[in-house]
Amino acid sequence: MYSFVNSSLGWFHLAASVVAMAAGAYILFATKGTKNHKKIGYIYVFSMVLICGSALGIYNLTGRFGMFHILAFLGFGTLIAGMLPLLVKGIRKDFRVFHLWFMYYSVLGLYAAFASELSVRIPDKPFYTMVGIATGSIFVLGSFFIFWKEKVWSRYLLK
Repeated sequence: MYSFVNSSLGWFHLAASVVAMAAGAYILFATKGTKNHKKIGYIYVFSMVLICGSALGIYNLTGRFGMFHILAFLGFGTLIAGMLPLLVKGIRKDFRVFHLWFMYYSVLGLYAAFASELSVRIPDKPFYTMVGIATGSIFVLGSFFIFWKEKVWSRYLLK
């Protein structure tokens, strides 16, 4: 199995990913605003920082800076955008919906990366086509879920 992951940094990246995927799944479906939500949410954010940071040091796919490094910066961006509405004091209640939007898209990005990673390991399949199909599928399905949940969020957050 060591050939599945090629370095110590790769194993670290994988371990942080497993933690983030478990925390992200909990966050997606748990009641928002509870102590557990906040605790698990910070575990998710910390593990995503580790994932995105470690991704910037992995070059065995192409040997140079590439698309996945850019996506790691996008991952950092969704985390920052998702956390700002909570960290800025005195923010309007309706801005908390942005927290939910960006954090849900952060989790979708994580799952899309996982699906892409799995799909490119199918032998004799075109790499970028498989990444596109995996990523697109996750984001289309996830976006339907987010749009459906936004009505619930708005009622909950704007009380």
